Amino acid sequence: MKVSLENKDKVNGLLSVTVEKEDYQEKVEKILKDFRRDAQIPGFRKGKVPMGLIKKQHGIAVLVEEVNKLLSDGIYNYIKENDIRIIGNPLPNEEKQAELNFETMEEFEFIFDIAIAPEINADVSKEDKVDYYTVEISDEMINNQVNSYRSYTGEHQTVESYEDKDMLKGHMAELDEEGNIKEGGITVEETVMMPSAIKEEEQKLIFENAKVNDVLTFNPYKAFDGNKAELSSLLKLENNEDIENLKADFSFQISEIRRFVEGEINQELFDKVLGEGVVSTEEEFKEKIKEQLAYRYGLESEYKLQKDLHQLLLDKAGKIEFPDELLKRMFKQEQKEELTEEDYKKAIEDLTLHLIEEELVKKYEIKIEEKDIQEMAKSVARLQMMEYGALSMPDEIIDNFAQNMLKDEKTANMLITRAINEKLTAALKENVTLNEKKVSTEEFQELLTK
Repeated sequence: MKVSLENKDKVNGLLSVTVEKEDYQEKVEKILKDFRRDAQIPGFRKGKVPMGLIKKQHGIAVLVEEVNKLLSDGIYNYIKENDIRIIGNPLPNEEKQAELNFETMEEFEFIFDIAIAPEINADVSKEDKVDYYTVEISDEMINNQVNSYRSYTGEHQTVESYEDKDMLKGHMAELDEEGNIKEGGITVEETVMMPSAIKEEEQKLIFENAKVNDVLTFNPYKAFDGNKAELSSLLKLENNEDIENLKADFSFQISEIRRFVEGEINQELFDKVLGEGVVSTEEEFKEKIKEQLAYRYGLESEYKLQKDLHQLLLDKAGKIEFPDELLKRMFKQEQKEELTEEDYKKAIEDLTLHLIEEELVKKYEIKIEEKDIQEMAKSVARLQMMEYGALSMPDEIIDNFAQNMLKDEKTANMLITRAINEKLTAALKENVTLNEKKVSTEEFQELLTK
């Protein structure tokens, strides 16, 4: 087999592979003999089928498969032995590739276009300055989180007098122009309403300080600004078309007022949020919440730093020459649709960053071991648990969750990539100068959108 590479320029190559008869003949003949040994064809004893018949039935398929194997191995070995960095997979050359006939030809020449990865220099030094943001965990943030957790142990209670955000149950009846219950008008038994959701301020004030058994007069259409969905739900109407003409006042007789009362800050709350016996005082509870908030925002700070480091690397690399036409062919084959210039620009940026990171991983001798992947899986599992409010979970549960994540190949590859990026970020932090800045959550969220 002959393999050669012609460099059309720095990033475009023409790879030629010639598969000759002596490369495949012995293997093809062996496979056909195995077919003949096992073949069972009516009219012939097992193992006695004429080789000509075997070749007629299987010869071309065996030849094509064997040539393709040799071709694939030949390309891979040539690229590896000659240390050629390519992007994507070789594509058949659309101009020079001749048509192949496996029935008549004995020698097969394949010509491929290959995209050669450009040389990129994106070295960093202590002269490079990057902002590193730390979110200050304020008492207000801690208290807001405590109040959020108090809803876990809260309950609805029946009260006698209305306050903002209470829920009202009652009987509604449509009124005529004189304020009397309209004969044949709409009546609704046991409807539910939250006056705090009313959009029109004057209508909302009607319910202020209302008590059980009070009968109030209000206008639903004005109250909810004619919103069909809200009015249909309140008045239990099936036909939304009726609402457009339904602008009358209604009476609302309150039968029940229910108020959600947040749970107390006590041991029940501590145990429900953090686990039994983890803390025993409000001070300890708040300190744990502060730690968890710091951990969560710490991850977001690392994410922001990673984005800023990526931009630094891209700026360092500058304008890179890529085999644009060939890459567009590749992307089109992968996506099965036309690629917009904006899509291509984003793809090239991602590719540039990927090539830079590959070089830096080699430079900093970054290695990923099994324990790194396990720790990353546990970190992601712990973060997902926190998103659902489980701030403290036993190690056994975290471990099981992590192992289940690693069973999925796609998720496992994502975790490996994250583990590499984490180590690469750590290495870059050691090689640049970090400007450490403390910011509020509002300032940090604004920074993330830039």
